[in-house]
Amino acid sequence: MVFHCELLGLSLEELTALVESHGQPPYRARQLHQALYRERVSQLSAISTLPLDYRTRLVDEGWQVGLPEIEKRFISVDGTVRYLLRFLDGQTVETVWMPEGDGGEFGDGTDAGDEESRGFSRATICVSSQVGCAVNCRFCMTALLGVQRSLTPGEIVGQILAVLADHGVSVDRQRINLVFMGQGEPFLNYDNFMKAVRLLVSAVGIPESRMTVSTAGIVPRIRDFAQEPVRPKLAISLNGSNDAGRESVMPINRKWNLDDLLSAAREFPLRSRELLTFEYVLLGGENDSVENAREVVALLRGLRAKVNLIALNPGPEIPYATPSEERVLAFQQTLIRAGIPAFIRRPRGRDIYAACGQLKRTTELVQL
Repeated sequence: MVFHCELLGLSLEELTALVESHGQPPYRARQLHQALYRERVSQLSAISTLPLDYRTRLVDEGWQVGLPEIEKRFISVDGTVRYLLRFLDGQTVETVWMPEGDGGEFGDGTDAGDEESRGFSRATICVSSQVGCAVNCRFCMTALLGVQRSLTPGEIVGQILAVLADHGVSVDRQRINLVFMGQGEPFLNYDNFMKAVRLLVSAVGIPESRMTVSTAGIVPRIRDFAQEPVRPKLAISLNGSNDAGRESVMPINRKWNLDDLLSAAREFPLRSRELLTFEYVLLGGENDSVENAREVVALLRGLRAKVNLIALNPGPEIPYATPSEERVLAFQQTLIRAGIPAFIRRPRGRDIYAACGQLKRTTELVQL
């Protein structure tokens, strides 16, 4: 029985060990590395820099590139594309392409006008880290899937490569931001997620300053993440202004409550000009009052932080309502008057179930 093993996800050092085990010179590893991560090949037969006999040997041993297959695309009226990607074992996840960024919430402060004057375009890719999710946030459609398994580093990187190839994008010429905010909790797949980040920086060529990872509050991993020499920016899902309210929508708060979470946040080492991001999904009549906003102010006092406000994106089986625009604005203004930068995230791809909290591998679209 021939085993199947994926090349995508292997570092240059690991590729070097592989080719040397086959009696090949070390430069073959660099050729493989270039083909996988920069040329984004999907088949070993396409790596013309490798001798035919060596490509044949790799195939005979069961090696495959491992790039996910684009099974379906759903295109929004706003240009957002939700991809259903299939891996070699048949499992699927979703990855979202948002052209021209997403309203500025995830960028690093670079002026978009300056980019355009240099001929750059920009986009954000929302990446999954698990098949489904185990965290069970009550307002999130992904939670309805449960968790099937964690993704490998190659499967995480492969989502990005597949989407970039589909759009013909060069990371050297066009600005790409990555947000690890798709299906799954990245910090419950920590080692694979971090290896993927390192590959994206060293092999694909996307700097960590253009990446943001969101966690529901896995406190021990926040502390581990703080020690990483190469790391994206950190976003923390807050979604409640007190323990009782947060626990009602995020059961994970029973394990790591707001005191635990905010303690880790206060200890987190920030780079020059860097801010922590707190994400707050506003649920109509649940956590969206001015009093809730005042409690958030008290929680974040003294932190170098900003808040992204997300009016609930609706979906089947979600037992909450989207708040009124007036309540969203009142919440935002309460934070701003207290000196906390607060931004209302513009929903992208809501009509195709691509917006925050809507990723559930939905293939039959209905009017929301």
